[in-house]
Amino acid sequence: MRIVIVDFMSLDGVVQAPGGPEEDTDGGFAHGGWTGPFFDDQVVGGAFDETLGNAEALLFGRRTWATMAAAWPERAGDPFADRMNALPKYVVSSTLDEAGPTWRNTTVIPGAGAVARVRELRAAEGGDLVVMGSSALARTLLAEDLVDEMRLLVMPVLLGGGKRIFPEDGALRTLELVSTAANAAGTLVCVYRPAARG
Repeated sequence: MRIVIVDFMSLDGVVQAPGGPEEDTDGGFAHGGWTGPFFDDQVVGGAFDETLGNAEALLFGRRTWATMAAAWPERAGDPFADRMNALPKYVVSSTLDEAGPTWRNTTVIPGAGAVARVRELRAAEGGDLVVMGSSALARTLLAEDLVDEMRLLVMPVLLGGGKRIFPEDGALRTLELVSTAANAAGTLVCVYRPAARG
């Protein structure tokens, strides 16, 4: 399986709380819902539709999973929501147990063995294992060189601070730009893959 990260991102690299003001206020973050003015159904929505269409399963950190689990099951009847609800889901968590998840088709990956389990999933046959949001998990996967593709929806706004997905370990990681698309609001949909190592 390929591991694909898809994330809304500000120009200064922030991915925190794109959907709403109460989504994630850690660190006093006060800009929740910042993506609204830059979203459109065709380019940005189309990028998510394409990503989900290639997904064989979804992979989340606990906080993002909890936010999604509270929202998507109630949206049944919408094709995107139906796909989200039907796909197998994995959530990395040290606090949830198998009895806890209420979102259909969810499997808990204990935090202590998460990297090894994700390596196993990646080595299995299948389509894409898609990571949405989940900044700490995405950062770990990037640091472990487990990401096959990043789909970054870069919006023309500076947030001045907040959670980011990029490792801060001093390592050089070269990427290949595979494609770009832009909408009228200035959002860039950029697809990157790790560059071939010579």
